[in-house]
Amino acid sequence: MRKARIAALAAVAAGALAVWLAAAVAPAAPAASATRAAGLPRVTIEPGIIRLGMTSSGPSTTAQCERAYNIACYQPGQIRTAYGLPALYAKGITGKGMTIAIVDSFGSPTIQKDLATFDKELGYPAPPSFRIITPAGVIPKYDPDNSDMVGWASETTLDVEYAHALAPGANILLVETPVSETEGVTGFPQIVKAEEYVLNRNLADVISQSFGATEQTFTNYAQLSPLRAAYIEADARHVTVLAASGDAGATDFQQNQTTYYTRAVTSWPDSDPLVTGVGGTQLKLSGGKYTSVVWNDTYSKAWNEYWDFLPGPSPFASGGGKSEFFSRPAYQNGVQSVTGARRGVPDIAMSAACNGSVSIYSTFGGQAPGWSLICGTSEATPEFAAVVALADQVAGHSLGLLNPTLYALAAAHAPGIVPVTSGNNSVSFYQGAANKLYTVKGYAATAKGGYNLATGVGTIYAPDFVYELAGVSAP
Repeated sequence: MRKARIAALAAVAAGALAVWLAAAVAPAAPAASATRAAGLPRVTIEPGIIRLGMTSSGPSTTAQCERAYNIACYQPGQIRTAYGLPALYAKGITGKGMTIAIVDSFGSPTIQKDLATFDKELGYPAPPSFRIITPAGVIPKYDPDNSDMVGWASETTLDVEYAHALAPGANILLVETPVSETEGVTGFPQIVKAEEYVLNRNLADVISQSFGATEQTFTNYAQLSPLRAAYIEADARHVTVLAASGDAGATDFQQNQTTYYTRAVTSWPDSDPLVTGVGGTQLKLSGGKYTSVVWNDTYSKAWNEYWDFLPGPSPFASGGGKSEFFSRPAYQNGVQSVTGARRGVPDIAMSAACNGSVSIYSTFGGQAPGWSLICGTSEATPEFAAVVALADQVAGHSLGLLNPTLYALAAAHAPGIVPVTSGNNSVSFYQGAANKLYTVKGYAATAKGGYNLATGVGTIYAPDFVYELAGVSAP
């Protein structure tokens, strides 16, 4: 997910929480023993993720997490079921023939063998092709003592495993860059170079980006503008580009990467009109059925009671808001009562809640090997990339910029668009030498549904959505 940063408990208390997050915990299963990596702090903040220094020998079940930690967690098969994906797999719609490009700084030195173990444990086939390329330069040697690299390895693992889990027939292209993406310009020139390489060689149908930078950390639009080159090229070549909307609700990090803005802000590239911004929902399981609300763990009693070392409230929620750089694009004219004259984000949302985390498997250095839990819009983005790959297969080609179609489908009340009708992304946090409590008022879903600045047009029901997005009548 986004900026690479790591902090021990003291930094968390100071408010140094990642915009994208993941919590790694050990399930209370008899068959899954928990371990804690020697010397690791109890909580670490990584590129858009928060995880504990613990892992387990097997993926957690929902019941185990609820019993042990008072939070839900889901295995990949449950995420598939929540969105109705098995019905598409039964028809041979798996993303076959399509390629998902995943862009991450540094990558993970163990991702190929970790994905193989992930697949074996869950009974999934290997991707038809899994390639790793480094078109922007040689990747520095992995250092398990470098928190930045450890964080990006976690991000890479999440991105690859969940793009593949939801689109098992799609090719995976991992595009690694040699400079960490942080706030402002840093890291983006290498990302642009790498993505232009992919685009100029027609290597991908959809590009998944689980990172971003607060718009206000750019000096001005003139500083950001050259970095849009890859998105302009993608639009011309009809390649879809996705970006996570962030994990700090209506706020985001300042340039120092430890202090939050105390007013509503948003991030780029999810705010770019040529990019589809992916927000976060919380999946709730009841009676065998899944429903979605706006993801917001900030005030979660269960979350804050279990993670008693966090100085709650903690700003963990779906990123969203109004861009300060981009005016409202034509495809959002129908929702201008919400966005006003500005570009609004996100455009759509998928599972991202920490109280609803998902399991990943990793063995890279810097943490104990095994299964852990992770969450944030870094989860939602590769999940949606997988769904787009399924739609590409149905269409027979890459669908390019999705946003005009998404808003048209929502306006037509297409059955594949599932409205999110409750929740908000307002957040609170303690910050500064005086440890003052701040609240940044965000944006709420409404009971009538429709577009909102926390989950966009809503979430999806894949058996309808994939055909609708592809512009093909469902059989």
